[in-house]
Amino acid sequence: MKVRYLAAFAISSALALGAAAIPTSFSSVSANPGAATVNPCAGANPCAAANPCAATANPCAATNPCAGANPCAATNPCAGANPCAATNPCAGANPCAAANPCAATVNPCAAANPCAGANPCAGVTQTLAPSIFAEDSIAIRGTDPVAYFTQGRPVEGSTEFAYEWNGATWLFSSALNRARFISDPEAYAPQYGGYCAFAASEGNLASTVPEAWTIVDGKLYLNYSLEVQQLWLRDVPGNIAKANANWPGILAQASR
Repeated sequence: MKVRYLAAFAISSALALGAAAIPTSFSSVSANPGAATVNPCAGANPCAAANPCAATANPCAATNPCAGANPCAATNPCAGANPCAATNPCAGANPCAAANPCAATVNPCAAANPCAGANPCAGVTQTLAPSIFAEDSIAIRGTDPVAYFTQGRPVEGSTEFAYEWNGATWLFSSALNRARFISDPEAYAPQYGGYCAFAASEGNLASTVPEAWTIVDGKLYLNYSLEVQQLWLRDVPGNIAKANANWPGILAQASR
């Protein structure tokens, strides 16, 4: 192979050099530099020996650890008795289905309504305070009511000229005054039945004295005392308005 390669190389060199001289002979011994050396590939083929892998059992040929019984194929722990399939604790007797503990007890509200009975207040007849303030049935402590208008002062009346009106006995100082009163008692009788006008303005009933008097807009007003009259005089229009609003309701309140 190498001889052919050198011959070909010589021919191509001769053609390239033209008239250059070409040797007439070659030495075959000296020409091949590799002919004296043993061919390392001519020895035993290291690959021709026994296959080191052929002597050993194929570890993959042994029993496939995965080919055995599938540990997952064993009894399915979930395939056993379903713990939820057992007796349903809610399927038993419904504790709420038993007799209603409240149904056995007599409803205390179903008994006789204590308020449905006779009204304890309905059996009592309300007693009003007398509409006229009087002592021993004598109005204005025996003072002539007409004299306040005709004489401008309190004048003592007489049993000789007495007159019964509105549950009380009225005394007059003369037959004329009695006649005037009889003709129009409302015009001469004191307001609020002769009770204290200031007390009435506060929603109360109080007695009066003849000397604590006032005529306002043609009407006679009496007070508990001369001291109380001073309180009354501080706001006569306002006190009259309040007393009018309270009268005659205070007669019922005073009787309780």
